[in-house]
Amino acid sequence: MKKMFSLKFISITSSLFVKTASFIVLFCLVFQLSFVVSGKNRSKINGVQIGTITYSYRSMPDQSIPAILGYVVQSGLGSVELMGPPVEQYAGIPDTGDKEVLRQWRLNASMDKFKEIRKMFKAEGVKIDILKLGKENWSNEEIDYAFEVCKVLGARGISMEISEIAATRFAPLAKKHKRLLIFHNHGQPADPNFSFEKILEIGDNLMLNFDAGHYFGFTGEDPTELIKKLHHRIASIHIKDKTGPKALEPNVNKQFGKGETPVVEILQLIRNNNWPITFDIELEYAIPEDSDAIAEVKSCSEFCRLVLLSKN
Repeated sequence: MKKMFSLKFISITSSLFVKTASFIVLFCLVFQLSFVVSGKNRSKINGVQIGTITYSYRSMPDQSIPAILGYVVQSGLGSVELMGPPVEQYAGIPDTGDKEVLRQWRLNASMDKFKEIRKMFKAEGVKIDILKLGKENWSNEEIDYAFEVCKVLGARGISMEISEIAATRFAPLAKKHKRLLIFHNHGQPADPNFSFEKILEIGDNLMLNFDAGHYFGFTGEDPTELIKKLHHRIASIHIKDKTGPKALEPNVNKQFGKGETPVVEILQLIRNNNWPITFDIELEYAIPEDSDAIAEVKSCSEFCRLVLLSKN
């Protein structure tokens, strides 16, 4: 009798153990899945955040905000530099070239739609890191609007093309709104009279969205040297691979690893120094016929991931 009771007890205990273990495994899987879906630490590799500028998806047929968000998620990324036109289109900006009509709309625009965008991205685990919105010829009121949208979206600053005029116009308002003005470069550094430092001196809230590919493509100079010098004023880096100005095909965008830009060294420099600089993939090379922007951004991200996980 005791033996039967003992066997029955063991059987019940074993069954409970199996069920408990199964529950724990299921819980862990669900937790892990929710962790991935929520996007926590998505595409943050060895302390370095990899994202993309949504300009990378310009070849995709649907340019609406929900579609762009879907592209980012499919690419496996957790942060973006968000282009302004789709944002304003979602909010209902008139489809017109009349600057005064657009100005009046911006001055009276409700922030409700922008709040929806932030909620939408947050639900998918994608951080709106930077907003590309505004022009140096905008009125002060429009610039105020741009920074208000930036704040509502949860972005740390606005990005635009680097110039002394833009720095002078936007710096006081960036300070007023407690946001950054983040400058992007193209070929300006190739001009011997150009100086990043001179422009950055205009305001404490001015930072760089340093395009390492364009810098190398136009100048042929090593981007890592400038990064070492100005890392404290660099908010983000546009990462791409290009040929240099003296190549047979000068200043041409290439798939990651096939150009001459020191992409590996740039990524590892930020990682090894623990500098709080994010990377945004800017897809500019020709997309293969059997691929699309989503797949190519994902491929670029995977290249970055492998570099950042390497022991060098």
